[in-house]
Amino acid sequence: METTLREPRPEKVAVVDEVRERLGSASAAILTEYRGLRVGELETLRKALGAAGGEYKVYKNTLVRRAAHEQGLTDLDDLLEGPTAIAFVRDDPGAVAKVLRDFARTNPALVVKGGLLGENVLDARAATALADLPSREQLLASFAGLLAAPMQRMASLLAAVPQKLAYGLQALIDQRKEAGEAVPAASEEPAPAASDEAPAEAAAAGEPATEESAE
Repeated sequence: METTLREPRPEKVAVVDEVRERLGSASAAILTEYRGLRVGELETLRKALGAAGGEYKVYKNTLVRRAAHEQGLTDLDDLLEGPTAIAFVRDDPGAVAKVLRDFARTNPALVVKGGLLGENVLDARAATALADLPSREQLLASFAGLLAAPMQRMASLLAAVPQKLAYGLQALIDQRKEAGEAVPAASEEPAPAASDEAPAEAAAAGEPATEESAE
């Protein structure tokens, strides 16, 4: 049954516009459930995601749904159930996915529900698998090692990588699926990076999170 959306009140239009802009400008977005996380734990997660090039935001599901519909992303509806926080990715989806994966290992209240890569909606398994993709640094190193190009041409090529990263990741996922592999895997041993470190241990005590719950 098609979801019928009510017109948002004027004061909520700005939020819809903000979500639509974030979805449109982000290289990826990973949706999570945060029910049960304390305020201190959420703050720890936000800081770790920020260091990895992500921004963690909580919006009402109805407003996210409307913003997604305005961009033709109706398949995102199934992920917008229950308390939802979105990790918007500025550059490297793999780095942000690694932070979420590592944090969830010690904080099981955090659950990855799915994600968005370009215009492709990912289920929970595919969104989690982004953590196993080569990092931006690994991709750059591979290009530098495999391509014997003049310095000027190489510099131009590497400068274009961030803009094409999301498309490259999607192509890699599609390639692995066609090959019958359930989870994309990096071809090299991941190089140490600040974004790969698990977030600091969350606060042992604190008041329950007071983020606004989803409608």
